[in-house]
Amino acid sequence: MTDDDVDFVPGDGPASGISVTLTAGTLYAIRERVGKRGVSAYLEKAAQRQIERDNLNELIAGFDEVHGPADPEAVAAKRARLTGGGSQAGTAA
Repeated sequence: MTDDDVDFVPGDGPASGISVTLTAGTLYAIRERVGKRGVSAYLEKAAQRQIERDNLNELIAGFDEVHGPADPEAVAAKRARLTGGGSQAGTAA
């Protein structure tokens, strides 16, 4: 049995080596943040966050398909409550 035969969730399972191509600027920015030895861990976390975002976007799309898109005024009101802003937060004066 190989790792390809088992379904692991993001972040679980043994590490596997792959080849990744990045632009020089992106690689430089990553190395500036984490050093040469932290690149793999940084990319692992970035990939996990992207998978979470993709899953959330799919969930939202499914919800919108069933219930229709969210009401922009209701979203603005909820955002204002969460951020402590006024009821007009996010709207033009």
